Amino acid sequence: MVTRATHQAATLCRLIGARDGLPLRFPTVEITDPPDVAQVAEQLSHFADYDMAIFVSPNAVLWGIKLSPEQKLPAGVALAAVGKRTAQTLAESGYPVDVVPESSFDSEGLLETPELKDVTGKRILILRGNGGRELLAEELAERGATVDFAEVYRRACPTTDPAPLIQRWRDDVDVVTVTSNILLDNLFTMLGEEGQPLLQQTPMIVISDRMRQRARELGCREVYLARSADEQDLFEAICLWASNR
Repeated sequence: MVTRATHQAATLCRLIGARDGLPLRFPTVEITDPPDVAQVAEQLSHFADYDMAIFVSPNAVLWGIKLSPEQKLPAGVALAAVGKRTAQTLAESGYPVDVVPESSFDSEGLLETPELKDVTGKRILILRGNGGRELLAEELAERGATVDFAEVYRRACPTTDPAPLIQRWRDDVDVVTVTSNILLDNLFTMLGEEGQPLLQQTPMIVISDRMRQRARELGCREVYLARSADEQDLFEAICLWASNR
């Protein structure tokens, strides 16, 4: 089962299908424009005033560019990405990435990069969705940076009826892939009391130790770790799980 937003699920589903797997899409997040587009656009008009911009997700890249003046990012600002997929999205949009973690593709990993060790006096803009983590901003501020947020997109829990999925779960869902705690929490909420025990008994692939801990807090018993949220890394984790069944 693939829980990514509709516009982000195609590549992983294609990889699964190419190896004779049966991808089942059940998006657990909806991505939309922020509530006040004009305010965000005004904020992004000052993008060039910053020393660095940190993009926390591919959606931060897509919506950040979309809401920027002339749908372009100004030159002269160092660009940082939390993960490989985010860096790839920036590169595919025509913007080379200056800073990306080497191994741990999360906020903690980004904070370990040499470029973020000494940010005294730097102005840093973090582009994210609503309700993101505060760790980056808090740590960078402690290191001497001035940090602002631009919430360039909105995440919402879908209102999809889970009944059809629950009815076919035992026959059709062998493993679940989840790439953020928000998606995981939304999935748990969407399934409700009837579906939650099914999720808890189903193998799950996540992308960080923090996610694995959250899954276990929710009662999930068999949780595996992919190297990152990159589609190929997720697919390799699925293949490894399948080979060890």
